[in-house]
Amino acid sequence: MKGIAMSDYEQVRYEKNGVIARVILNRPRYRNAQSHVLLDEMDDAFSTAADDDEVRVIILSGEGDHFSSGHDLGTPEEKADSDKRGYEEGIRGTYTRFSKLYLEYGLRWRGIPKPTIAMIHGYCIYGGWQIAASMDLIVAASDTKLLPGFIEYFSVPWDIGVRKTKELLFENRFMDLEEAQRFGFVNHVYPPERLEAETLALAERIAETDPYRTKMIKLSANQAQDAMGFHVAIQAALSNYLIAMDHDRKNDENAERRLPTVDQALKYLNRGTSE
Repeated sequence: MKGIAMSDYEQVRYEKNGVIARVILNRPRYRNAQSHVLLDEMDDAFSTAADDDEVRVIILSGEGDHFSSGHDLGTPEEKADSDKRGYEEGIRGTYTRFSKLYLEYGLRWRGIPKPTIAMIHGYCIYGGWQIAASMDLIVAASDTKLLPGFIEYFSVPWDIGVRKTKELLFENRFMDLEEAQRFGFVNHVYPPERLEAETLALAERIAETDPYRTKMIKLSANQAQDAMGFHVAIQAALSNYLIAMDHDRKNDENAERRLPTVDQALKYLNRGTSE
């Protein structure tokens, strides 16, 4: 079901069908890699939906074969945009940029005062996991390939538990959907051909609940998590991530192109597929 286009974004589509708003990542050529422009446009689209009194539920999804392959580490568009923005060199500039794009945005999207649903399929890698995790519910196609990582918005221990996080990240492996459901990251799994219809049906059911009640439920659930240290832990993890990233760059000349842990995970995934 297609909605009414409400914007002229370059890398995101915003559609609205009555009480349902949709934020659709629209860089299928790059497997919806997350550029600075894309993340800025996502934030604006989420704000538009949050401020629209008619909207009761927001769905985040990706155009093409994949939800998101993670951060944009060097497409021509991203390089040109980075040069134009003139980021400050060194760790200070990196920290400022990452704080905005991942901590600030991730926490703000988590706090949107309306129910949000990530509708995922294909690759959901690192940054893909990150933006899906900032939504309230996750509905996955059965072809989804999940790869959690030690990333800027490090919600993974809260998403699946500390021990499972250590296991997956120590091994640098993909998480299968049975595990993802069992450990509470994914709410529902459907065949790809049913994913959109089932997600829209879920959104419609949620939209029948009084919006003030869903707002208070979400606020209370997030506050319970924050009381256990979520907000502080997420902020603290960024510094550790930057230290690890600096180590990667010094030890792998290709780290700017793709994190070495992704290469390792893909190697294990392909080995399992060929057996």
